[in-house]
Amino acid sequence: MPTTRGGPIAAVDEAAIHTRRQIAVRLLPFLFILYVTNYLDRTSVAYAALDMSRDLGFTDRVFGLGAGIFFISYVALQIPGALLVELWSARRCIGVIMVAWGSLTVLTGLVHTANQLYLARLVLGAAEAGFFPGVVVYLSHWFIREDRAKAISNFMAAIPLSFIIGSPVAGWILGHHWLGFEGWRWLFALEGLPAMLLGVVGFFYLTDWPVQASWLRPQQRDWIAQTLQEEKAADVGKVSMWRALGSRPVLLLASAAFLEYFVFYTVAFWFPTILKRLTGLSNQRIGVLGTVPYVACLAAMLINGWHSDKQGERRLHSAIPLFIAAAGVLGLLTLPGSLWLTMVLFSMLVVAEAFLAPFWALVTEMLGETAAATAVGFINAVGSVAGFAGPYAFGYLNTRTGSFSAGLTVMLICCLGSGLLLLWAPDPPKLPV
Repeated sequence: MPTTRGGPIAAVDEAAIHTRRQIAVRLLPFLFILYVTNYLDRTSVAYAALDMSRDLGFTDRVFGLGAGIFFISYVALQIPGALLVELWSARRCIGVIMVAWGSLTVLTGLVHTANQLYLARLVLGAAEAGFFPGVVVYLSHWFIREDRAKAISNFMAAIPLSFIIGSPVAGWILGHHWLGFEGWRWLFALEGLPAMLLGVVGFFYLTDWPVQASWLRPQQRDWIAQTLQEEKAADVGKVSMWRALGSRPVLLLASAAFLEYFVFYTVAFWFPTILKRLTGLSNQRIGVLGTVPYVACLAAMLINGWHSDKQGERRLHSAIPLFIAAAGVLGLLTLPGSLWLTMVLFSMLVVAEAFLAPFWALVTEMLGETAAATAVGFINAVGSVAGFAGPYAFGYLNTRTGSFSAGLTVMLICCLGSGLLLLWAPDPPKLPV
């Protein structure tokens, strides 16, 4: 068969590139919007706390517990959520999850006591639990290994973008009182409603499997389904889902995720409060400045995912952002404070999130299909325990010591520990050439 330019092989390659591009254009922008909405809802309490804690008389310890308790129920339903997407239907799961979490975010704006805040956040965590692991598994149904880290990085770029969008918007909303309700109550309402609408849209827009995609030509459906199946068949050392959960690589990656998530969620929930207390700026100025670290994070995440796929390497691309973050925390602890130096160091700290795309690509490439779905849920569940531990421990240490230094020291240890664990992780199996 001819292999020259314009021959049959070139035509097949061109069709494959077109199919991959069409899938990316169809799925990634919509999933990206969903994840932006997810993070806006999940972290809206960080900016609401600037006024909510004062209005309702909440201490740092109460706020830390309220922010973190979300993850108790969130952790419990991670694996069921991932398996439902794998074994039932992604579009049904994602649609139901979004309508539920949007409704509960709106209701969070009605709290008056600490116990009501704890209950609202606990139920919200249960509603959101299946979304992230479900989407990671869903992406593995559509993107071949060569494209997977780029797809995950493009999807997860929604995390920093949600802060870039949400920070100034939240700061502006907090400064307004409508119909006798405080701005922070409106913040929950206005950020919950889009999730409800998008959940309904997602039910009709998403497609569960390539063979069901009416927006692809039959030849395209056959090519992507066959290619994904060949990659699964070529996996070396594929294991059952129960063996996967007890395997050394999965336990090691889960530990690394726990340490990184400890850092990220602490920053996500406490950064506005830290910046407010260090500078005394208005809520609106805090909202604007709050975008700066996440602009750096967005650039780092996209570049790191692209370079990881280009080099075909996952471990170093996962670990290096954590060492950069460790340097940022060390600077916050030791260097003299000024506003712009503080912003640079927090930007270095938030770059830790650039580890996500190669990290999750590593997980899905290391295991078979059902085992990967279970491992994604398990690793994200273990990591998400830190979503409770981090914000709560930081608030507790701040209350006990009257300083942010103790909490920052713990974060430094977590960054270094997570990076070292990732360097010890095994490489994923190589596909035959």
